[in-house]
Amino acid sequence: MPREYIGQNPTAFQRRPHLTKDDAWIRAFLKEAKVGHIATAVDGQPFVIPSNFWFDEENHQIVFHSNVAGRIRSNIEYNPKVSLEASELGRMLPSNVALEFSLQYRSVMVFGTAQLVTEPEEAKRLLYGLISKYFPTLHPGKEFREITDKELRATSVYAIQIEEWSGKENWDEDAEQSDEWTPLDAKWHEYYRNNS
Repeated sequence: MPREYIGQNPTAFQRRPHLTKDDAWIRAFLKEAKVGHIATAVDGQPFVIPSNFWFDEENHQIVFHSNVAGRIRSNIEYNPKVSLEASELGRMLPSNVALEFSLQYRSVMVFGTAQLVTEPEEAKRLLYGLISKYFPTLHPGKEFREITDKELRATSVYAIQIEEWSGKENWDEDAEQSDEWTPLDAKWHEYYRNNS
């Protein structure tokens, strides 16, 4: 019988709790993850967009940006509750049992409330933090021109105030196998080690 999730917080009842990671692991992962998928919902219709992002650790928030007009801004203005997923995939893990096929992964889910950052100096600070994550050796006013007021007016900057998060890591070397079926030849394990 399925578990009842209604009324529970979004990180309740982890299906495989032994894979759950602690807050320090989550912080480190969010600092390095390159792409996040941000989910919004309006009138029961979910939307997901890929985005670069920055974990502003000091303020416990996720920063991202979009065009000044568009679906993501409209959705957040209507319903600021959002979630973000970031993940890293490793090798595919074959098995001799259909439901044990797996793959290596690391992932974080973030749940929170997004707000549009309207104060110009704060928006610039957050955008510079975002740039610095991906280009840490380049600096505004040195290697690139500082953000202009015109550019800022054409950009929507968001901060997701993190309310809950969870992290998981499944980086096993092999998937579960059954002794009730012929074991996979070593060539298949080697193939997926070399081609994942």
